[in-house]
Amino acid sequence: MTYDIIVSDLKSGIVSPLYLFHGEEPYYIDKLTNHIEEYLLSDSEKAFNQVVLYGKDVDILTIIDEARQYPMMSSKRLIIIKEAQQMKTLTDLLPYIENAVPTTVLVICYKYSRLDKRTKFAKILEQKAVVFESKRIYENQVPTWIREYLKNEGYQASAGVGDLLAEYLGADLSKISNELDKLMLNVPKSKQITAEDVKEQIGISKEFDVFELQKMLGEKNFTKAALIAKYLSENQTPNPSVVVIASLFVFFNKVMITKYHSIKNDQELSRITGVNPFFMKDYRTAAKNYSIPQLLKIFNTLKTSDQASKGVGIRRVDIHSIYKDILISCMIP
Repeated sequence: MTYDIIVSDLKSGIVSPLYLFHGEEPYYIDKLTNHIEEYLLSDSEKAFNQVVLYGKDVDILTIIDEARQYPMMSSKRLIIIKEAQQMKTLTDLLPYIENAVPTTVLVICYKYSRLDKRTKFAKILEQKAVVFESKRIYENQVPTWIREYLKNEGYQASAGVGDLLAEYLGADLSKISNELDKLMLNVPKSKQITAEDVKEQIGISKEFDVFELQKMLGEKNFTKAALIAKYLSENQTPNPSVVVIASLFVFFNKVMITKYHSIKNDQELSRITGVNPFFMKDYRTAAKNYSIPQLLKIFNTLKTSDQASKGVGIRRVDIHSIYKDILISCMIP
């Protein structure tokens, strides 16, 4: 079932006793869960009839016990299982799913991956529940998604705004929507949102941001790139290392695509890479400066750096050293 149909049904009072929201994109899973919380129970009913459980902390018996209780002073009882992907025994819910209590609404939120549709558990859910798979959108679709998001809120954006945000924030729709909400709080609807608004309101420094770092790396201006990397490592709150590294990966991936299709004109390259034609000159410059073997080495370093920035396999995260390793990988032919 589609996102829009589920929301429309909820607004109309059409509610299923079972919901499964799963998939790689958590944004729509959270949105649908919030809609159910908003439309199913009143604030007074929630006190006795709404229970939120977390996969890493709960066991099957607790879920079934909560789900089989009858509502108090309400026609429905709402049980939400968040982070259900962390439950190793989730499939043990099958007996309840086959005989669900009609006065209980059980919502299973299974994020960052999808259930194996070949399993009996998934097949029974398809028959008994409202199932929505939240698919991750492609990077080249993000600018359009941003424009539509702003349009639905009554805002217009100038050319390049979607591309700027997509390059800085990546394809994390939850993060993008949060930043857009902050942006809209500070820009009146009567004003068209510009790239300068994005840089000012979202905190992207004009001289020391990830875009300038990309540009300097693309030009192989390592003196300036080192200064920017140092600034970013010392100002991580507005410049999270995970975002910076992901942005660099996206940048060099598009550099690789540009290198493979260098004979095409800017319009064709823009369509292939998802980059605004205005920025194509930066990608062409980088494509000339880096060989394919060097780009492959950079990808490997970025992968290692991403894991290190998240504390995988190390005791202490040193962002400055992580950025230094990335710079070195770009310097070595």
